[in-house]
Amino acid sequence: MAESDNLVPDGPLGQESSLSNYAGPYVTEMLGKGAALADTPYEAYGGPLTAGESDLQTTAFEGIGSLNIPTDTMGAFTPQGFDATSAQGLMNPYLMSALQPQIDEARRQSEVDRVANASRLTQAGAYGGGRQAIMDSENQRNLLQNLASITGTGYKDAYDTAMGQFNKEQDRGMDAQRDTNKFGLDALAQQIGGGTLQRDIEQQGITADRLQFNEEQMDPFKKVQFQQSLLDGLPLATQNYTYTQPTGLETLRQDTGDVMSLITSIFGK
Repeated sequence: MAESDNLVPDGPLGQESSLSNYAGPYVTEMLGKGAALADTPYEAYGGPLTAGESDLQTTAFEGIGSLNIPTDTMGAFTPQGFDATSAQGLMNPYLMSALQPQIDEARRQSEVDRVANASRLTQAGAYGGGRQAIMDSENQRNLLQNLASITGTGYKDAYDTAMGQFNKEQDRGMDAQRDTNKFGLDALAQQIGGGTLQRDIEQQGITADRLQFNEEQMDPFKKVQFQQSLLDGLPLATQNYTYTQPTGLETLRQDTGDVMSLITSIFGK
């Protein structure tokens, strides 16, 4: 390559890019509108950010909150033993209602038999004799045996009935204690569930408020980013080019080189 090829010809000192004439007014107007929009203040949404709790939920929450939890009566059931005091207390009503009428009836029947025997003896002319004494003694013995049988059977039945009633009352007491405990635990569970739901609703409001706050804080940055996006693709960068002006000696050398190149091309080497 000839040395003259390294020389840089004269050229412009700089170059500037600009918008086309047909697009200039549109772009200028667009940038003006964009700047005006970016300068507008932030308009916050003034309505509710979350639905909140409904009227039915509020009513349910109030009802759950007012539940009277029987914590003072909750606990384990302590069974009682069937002792003499318990037996007597439960047997006496049975004896009064079932046993005493049988005793009274046995005595009445014994008296009926005695009167009937006395009547027969009177008719036979034997009243007041030894035969009457034997019959009265037999009647009394039968009465005592009957009373003993009634009393023995009655007390046994009364005891069995009292024990059965006592066991029923113990079972009822255990069931009542179980129901009390279950009601208390269910009420606590309802309060915990209602409290969790209330907390979730409150958390939704807090989250919405926080997101709204973040949006307000980011609004100025979004506006700057919006203004910057309006300039994307527009030829706004200026390009400058600098050239070296050749000296007189370099020009002479270049001209001489051109003449030698011409001679060589005509006559050859």
